[in-house]
Amino acid sequence: MLKKNEIYTGTIIDISSDSNGVCKIEGFPVFIPLTVPGDVIDFKVVKVLKNYAFGIIDKIITPSPDRIDDDCAVYKTCGGCSFRNMTYERELQVKDNIVKNAFKRLGGIDTEFEEILGSEKTDAYRNKAQYPLATQNGEIIYGFYAKRSHRVIGCGACNLQPPIFSQIADSVVEFLKEHNIKVYDEQTQKGLVRHIYLRYGEKTGQIMLCLVCTKSTIPFCDEFVAQITQKFPQITSIVIHVNSKNTNVIMGEKCKTIYGEDVIFDILCKNKIEISPLSFYQVNASQAQRLYWIAREYASLEKDMTILDFYCGAGTIGLSMARDVKSVIGVEIVAPAIENAKKNAKLNLIDNAEFICADASVASKQLAEKGITPDVVFVDPPRKGCDEVVIDSIVKMAPNKVVMISCNPATAARDCKLFEEKGYKVVKARAVDMFPRTSHVECCVLLCRE
Repeated sequence: MLKKNEIYTGTIIDISSDSNGVCKIEGFPVFIPLTVPGDVIDFKVVKVLKNYAFGIIDKIITPSPDRIDDDCAVYKTCGGCSFRNMTYERELQVKDNIVKNAFKRLGGIDTEFEEILGSEKTDAYRNKAQYPLATQNGEIIYGFYAKRSHRVIGCGACNLQPPIFSQIADSVVEFLKEHNIKVYDEQTQKGLVRHIYLRYGEKTGQIMLCLVCTKSTIPFCDEFVAQITQKFPQITSIVIHVNSKNTNVIMGEKCKTIYGEDVIFDILCKNKIEISPLSFYQVNASQAQRLYWIAREYASLEKDMTILDFYCGAGTIGLSMARDVKSVIGVEIVAPAIENAKKNAKLNLIDNAEFICADASVASKQLAEKGITPDVVFVDPPRKGCDEVVIDSIVKMAPNKVVMISCNPATAARDCKLFEEKGYKVVKARAVDMFPRTSHVECCVLLCRE
């Protein structure tokens, strides 16, 4: 049994799904953050449980050949990146193994896995940033929350964001300082500005600046708008988003546009996409197109097909395929997202797409009762995965194929196991890296009715 606070020597043999290195001492697993497979280290045990322990690096004896110097001053404390200390090639291997292990160990599924699809961009790929604000030592800072906390780590130029994001955030903070505008304090529940929220249309160049505030206006509003838009003409929309509740949820429910349009636009899979403050939109749009192309390839679309798109969000998956099939039905519980989907269909002159605002489990039962018989069903659920009622209803509709896109390999494996128990077979799958340098990885899975 390992002892807490003792120093041990070991080799990192793997990376867990939560991005910790794995080392075994006489067969007993120890999870150690900020390590790379191949590292030989001295580590200090900080917690011992029945079946595993946690440690921290005391000294790197022999660095892994895949270890690199991280290029971020706050990498070790910020909650964003997990793999900035290893080559991208090794990161892809790690993520590929995470997906394969989830399917094999959690789902009991041994299938053909195509080679992981890496991202063409590993830096500055994000089209969205939500910077929390805080006052530290009398100064306003912005950045990201430390892991598993609400302590703000100041981080100006984050490598995952386009450089203009930090430039805009710097200007906003400077304006707040000059005009003595207070930022929100979670402890006292006082202050006005909580977050700086930015969205970017990569293809159009349009930027939305959203200030999350406790009230629907800010002091010197006209001066702020004039100053920030003169400096950054790419900003075509400025919105105040009101969140006055004592909550750790970033967004509230009310938006007030104080400059320009209520939305910005981007181009995805040749479709013009409307993006509002509350719209779901893939943060790595160029890689999303490649992910959707894999899903499209798995579906083997034909002109006489009806496709059903569960958890459809703003409709980007279904709309990307609408011109090549007879009809598209999209289902999503978030009402603003459904409105976005309908507008996006109209915007792109797509008249064979229908969007339903309902919980996926409710809508799936209603569609099954109506005798809707889709040829292909797409599911792109949240991290918690598919509701079992949804899976049962899909099985009842008996599509020839189900194409699953998932941001959580563990729940994807669980759901695919349920599908296999109900008469569908996982034919092939592929990991897709949508979020380089972070611990997250997507996968696309093809299931066929047996």
